[in-house]
Amino acid sequence: MSNANNIQGKIILAAAGPGDPELITMKAACCLQTADIVLTDRLVSPEILNRYVNPAAEVIYVGKQCRRGNSTPQETINELMVQFAQQGKLVVRLKGGDVSIFSNILDELQVLIQNNIPYEIVPGVTAALGAAAYAGIPLTARGYATAVRLLTYYKSDIVPDQYWEELARTSDTLVFYMSAETVEGIVSKLIRYGVAQDRHIAVIEQGTTPLQQVHTSGIYEFTNKFEGYSFISPSLVIVGKVVALHEQFAWLANASVREQYFKPMASLQSNINHNKKAHVSRA
Repeated sequence: MSNANNIQGKIILAAAGPGDPELITMKAACCLQTADIVLTDRLVSPEILNRYVNPAAEVIYVGKQCRRGNSTPQETINELMVQFAQQGKLVVRLKGGDVSIFSNILDELQVLIQNNIPYEIVPGVTAALGAAAYAGIPLTARGYATAVRLLTYYKSDIVPDQYWEELARTSDTLVFYMSAETVEGIVSKLIRYGVAQDRHIAVIEQGTTPLQQVHTSGIYEFTNKFEGYSFISPSLVIVGKVVALHEQFAWLANASVREQYFKPMASLQSNINHNKKAHVSRA
């Protein structure tokens, strides 16, 4: 599909889900099949790009890798959306997980409004729901928890000290995004403020993918069991009584190997270019 005659383009902010390509919504898949341009995050399954994206679309990797590797500045992403929309293109801004949970959607929405660009938001399965389900951990199991809190602790100032005491006391299930590198700090803070002995912790590596691995322990045993352990990104951290249910209800075995499922930026863009050339050759 290609817009012409100076028709104004449109941006679709769409969710790809947490990894398993079958967890993408039908609406997001349909958007990808009609897109002119796809601006994709790093945490988007390569199978999604190969299976659902319009073969004639231009796929541009605009991923972020936090403190590791190359990252695309948010300003560049904003400029690309505006540029392509003003060219009359239908652009899918494809985000891992859900578009509204710990993403930069606010920055992107503000830019679209400032430039009078039409847009649409397509929600998806966020990592907390996908990873917990694939780990057999019901987040609000009756008798274990009545609420879930979605947090992040990738920097020490993200969760203020005065809030840790409340987190240690609550019976809510706590889910920490982007916090695998600071998980020892999470455990230390909760123990410092007297978290209950019956609380367990799970670190779910690359949830819902073929390389998923789930690591669990009682929260007071975590340091002895995993001190110095390097968890593979992306990893999700779950704390609460519900984590103890994993042992009983786990329905998916841990992967037999520990490898990276989501490729670095250069590798992903190279694969995209290779697949596009292969499609042209077949055509």
